[in-house]
Formats: sequence, structure tokens, C-alpha cells
Amino acid sequence: MPQSAAMQFFKDLSLSAFTAGFVAVLVGFTSSVAIVFQAAQAFGATPEQITSWMWALGLGMGLCSLIPSLILRQPVMVAWSTPGAAVLATAGLAGFSMGEAVGAFMVCALLITLAGVTGWFERVMNRIPMELASALLAGVLARFGMQAFAAVQTALPLVLVMLASYLFARRLLPRYAVVLTLVAGVAWAAGNGQMRWSAVHWALATPVFTAPQFSLQALMSLALPLFIVTMASQNLPGVAVMRATGYQLPVSRLITLTGLATLVLAPFGAFALNFSAITAAICMGPEAHPDRARRYTAAASCGLLYIAVGIFGAVVTGLLTAFPQELVVAIAGLALLGAIGGGLASALQAEAHREAALITFLVTLSGVTIAGIGSAFWGVVAGSIALFVQQYGRPRAPQAPR
Repeated sequence: MPQSAAMQFFKDLSLSAFTAGFVAVLVGFTSSVAIVFQAAQAFGATPEQITSWMWALGLGMGLCSLIPSLILRQPVMVAWSTPGAAVLATAGLAGFSMGEAVGAFMVCALLITLAGVTGWFERVMNRIPMELASALLAGVLARFGMQAFAAVQTALPLVLVMLASYLFARRLLPRYAVVLTLVAGVAWAAGNGQMRWSAVHWALATPVFTAPQFSLQALMSLALPLFIVTMASQNLPGVAVMRATGYQLPVSRLITLTGLATLVLAPFGAFALNFSAITAAICMGPEAHPDRARRYTAAASCGLLYIAVGIFGAVVTGLLTAFPQELVVAIAGLALLGAIGGGLASALQAEAHREAALITFLVTLSGVTIAGIGSAFWGVVAGSIALFVQQYGRPRAPQAPR
């Protein structure tokens, strides 16, 4: 990175921001890496090719998060498409080769790039009221909050220790609440032998090139479904997080960036890069830093850690998967409490949009999947229909003076 940008980054960086970046990587990686492995195996990937997928995805997510965050001085969070990986894990069982999969990744990347260059996706997002975007954000995040407390069924002492640490830290050292909660959780897990250190293997990742093959069947069965679920289930809630947290980012240019990065890295296993929602809320919220202008350092830290995931491959993969699952869901839920509360408060603030926002929230929270598309998309559809039925033809309420 340029020297001036590097100096400003280290000047603005804080322990809470770096911890937010680490928690984002921990949550984003451990919550869905198994699905990515399944997707790769569905196309007959060798262990070397699976490692290459981690290299390509880590490098792509890291660079697409780090560089724009430093340039724009705003948090830009890019992740792999988890619902896209689920689609691939299922569709890949139809007998597609790895070459056909790579060809489909490249077609999907071209479609994502086209969506960014033409600006059509951003224009659609600009039509969604802020209340519905906030409700969408709250619905996406609330499931993680619920999972944090549901973890008491299998790890009661661990979750209680983390909850107590969080509450006391919020009272005494609110800026470092997530840091201290994570430290307490790791200390408890390590002290009780719950850390799976055997998962750590010391090896660097090596990229493996796979020549693309293009077929109509792979286009229809892999590329188009991957594009649709990535835009509807990942980029849509990702933009909602940006809007709900008050960041006005150049959506179209960033989508173009993710499309081009996917296109370049697709032969090595990058199937789809997109905006993140869950991990973005962690890095864009007040827990990352009280000063909104310095939260970009959390996203930049996340990007650096993702690059490390890519380069060190099996080492970092093993370290991240060594954490107990209950610890991961608990730290995610607790770190997102502020974002969930803020999303609900904003969604329900205006009475005219309250019912439509509530419908958006509930449909999104339900987790329903129709035609392979997740609940985030259907939540916006349901809320928009409700808003249209209730408000179409009625005079708009006068705007309050600013």
C-alpha cells in the first residue's frame, strides 16, 4: 500500500478495530468453510485444488476488502458467496467436471461485472426505502443473535462466561467489550480442552490452475443460479448493511471490482466474490470503533487477515477451525447486538413504513428459501409489496425540516 495510506492506517488503527476484523474473519470463515469444501469436492477436487480454492478466495476477499477500504477511508467488506457455494455443492453432483465449473465461475463473474458497469443493481437498491433496508439488516443479523443464546444448550458454561464478560465489559470498558469477551471465551475453551489444536497443519497454499471449459448445460445449471443467488442473497443484504450503517459507498464500482477479481481468480477456484452482510455489520458498527471515520481500519484488518488465510492456507484454516463452534456463534451474536438493535430502531421508526418493515424483518428472519433464493431477497419482495399496497396513491407525508 502507498506509504501515506499505510501511515494513516496505523495511526487510525485500534485494538477494537483489529479485533472486529479478526472476529469477522473467524465468523465468516468458520461458519461456511465446510460448504466451500463440499462444493469443491462435488466437482471432484483434489486436496491440492481445495487448497488452491482457499488461496484464490482468501486473496480475492482480502484484496477487494483491503484496497478499497484504504482508498475510500470507509469499510468495504467482501466475502465469498455462501449460498453460491451451497448451490454448487448440490448442482456439482450432476457430474460436471472441474473445468466446466471454472467456466461457469467465469461466466458468473462476467455477469457480476456487467451488473456493476451498467449500474442497474445500484439503481434497484436506490428504490428500496431505508426502513426496509434496516429491517432486512436486522432480519439477517437476528438469526446470529438467536444462535448465540441457543448455544447454551450444548455449551452452557462457555456461553455464560462470554455473556458475563460482555455485560461487565460493556459497563466498564465498552470500547473493548468484544475483545475481552473473545479473550474470556478462548481462555475458558482452552482451559477446558475444547480447542481442537490437532486441526492445525503447517503448510503454505499453492495455486493450481484449471483450464475453463464452457458448455450450455453448465451455463444453465451452474453459472446462472450462482449469479442469481449471489446478487439476491449476498449483494442485496450487503448493500442494505452499508445503507443502514450510514456509509455511502460507490456500489456499482465495487461490484465491478468483485466481478473482475472473480474473473481473474476463477481458474484457481474463486467461484464468486460479493459484498458481505454479517461480517460487514461487525466491522461497520460502533463496536469496531466509536469514530465512524476510523472503522475502515477494521475492514482493512479483515482484508489483511483474509490474505493471510489465502497465503498460509492450511495453517490458518486449522487455527480458525480449532475454535469450538459454540464460541464462534456466541462471539458473533454478541458482537452484532448493537447492529441488530440499531437496525430494528431504524426500521420501526416511521409509522408509515412500520408494517412493511416488520414484514421484511420477519420474512428475512424466517430463513425461507424459494427457488433456491434465500430469505433476504424474499423479505425485500414481501416488504415492497406490502408497502406498495398500503401506500400507493396516498399523498406523501410532509418532510420534517432539516
